[in-house]
Amino acid sequence: MIMKNYLTLLYYCYSPIVEAEQFAADHLKFCQSLNLVGRIIVADEGLNGTVSGTPEACRAYMNGLHADQRFAKTDFKIDEVHEPSFIKMHCRYKSEIVHSGLRNPKIIDPTKQTGKHLEPMDFLAMKDQEDVVILDVRSNYEHNMGRFKNAITLDIENFREFPEKINELAQYKDKKIVTYCTGGIKCEKASALLLHEGFKDVYQLHGGIIKYGKEAGGKDFEGKCYVFDSRVAVDVNSENPVIVSSCFNCGATTAKMINCANPECNEHFTQCDTCGDDLQGCCCETCMEHPRKRTYDGTGYYVKVPQPVNSSRKSLKSVAND
Repeated sequence: MIMKNYLTLLYYCYSPIVEAEQFAADHLKFCQSLNLVGRIIVADEGLNGTVSGTPEACRAYMNGLHADQRFAKTDFKIDEVHEPSFIKMHCRYKSEIVHSGLRNPKIIDPTKQTGKHLEPMDFLAMKDQEDVVILDVRSNYEHNMGRFKNAITLDIENFREFPEKINELAQYKDKKIVTYCTGGIKCEKASALLLHEGFKDVYQLHGGIIKYGKEAGGKDFEGKCYVFDSRVAVDVNSENPVIVSSCFNCGATTAKMINCANPECNEHFTQCDTCGDDLQGCCCETCMEHPRKRTYDGTGYYVKVPQPVNSSRKSLKSVAND
C-alpha cells in the first residue's frame, strides 16, 4: 500500500473580516511560510479555501486559524493524498467567498439566518422521508458527475445563477427542503435565500458531500464528487457505489471528468479514456485542430498560464471555485 504523505484541507467560515484585502495579503504570506499550496478566497464576509501540504504544515495552519477568534469554529474536511493537490498558493480578495448572483448580496447573511444544519447521520435518516426534497445547489458539470439518488438538480453553469432558478422550486414550498453541495459553503447562501423567498422548512447537509462520505459512508450518493483541485473527483460512497456519468463523445459509462485541451474552449465534460486518446483530450475534432491545444497527459487537468500571485485575472474553469 502506497503511503499518503500529504493532506488536503477543505473549509469555509462566514465571519466578518475588517480590512479583508490586507488580510488576504498577510494570509498568503502565512500560508507560504508553511509551504502550503492551494486556493483561498477572502472577502469581507469570511474565508473559503482548499489548501494542501505536509501533515505538520496542515496542522499548523488549522491551529493558526482556530487561534483567531473569528475563525475558531471553522470545520475542516481532511483528506489524505499522495501528493499536494495544487501547484501554487493563491490567496485572493473578492467581493464574496461564494458569488451569490444577487445585485444586493447583503439581503442574505448566513451568520444571521440559514437553513437548519443536518449532521451526516441525521441527513441519512431524513433524506428518504416522503415530505423531504433533496436539492443539489451545484453546477451542471458537478451534479452530472455525481449526485444523491432522487435529488432535484438545477440547470445552472455557476452558483450565481441559483437565484434565477428559485421560481422553479415553488412547487416544493410545502415540503422540507434539504440542500447540499460539496463542502457546505454554497448551502449557507442557498438555504438563506430560500428562507428569504418564503420557504419555511429549510435544511442543509452540514459539511456537504465530503463530510457525509466520511461520517455516513456516502450511502446513495451516486457517482463521484467533483472537487476544485488537481484530483478533479473523489470517491464518496463506500456502501452502494454506482457510476452515473457517461462519456460526452460516445456515451460509454465513465467517471472521468476533464477540461477540453483547447484553452479557448476549456469545456468541462466527462470523457472515457478511449475518446480521450482519440481526441487528444478535446471535446471535438475542431478543438483538436486548434493551434493552442494543450498537451493531453491523460488527466485533463491543466495548470493555468503562469502569472503573478494574487493577480486579478480570472482563472480557468478547471481551477475556478464558483
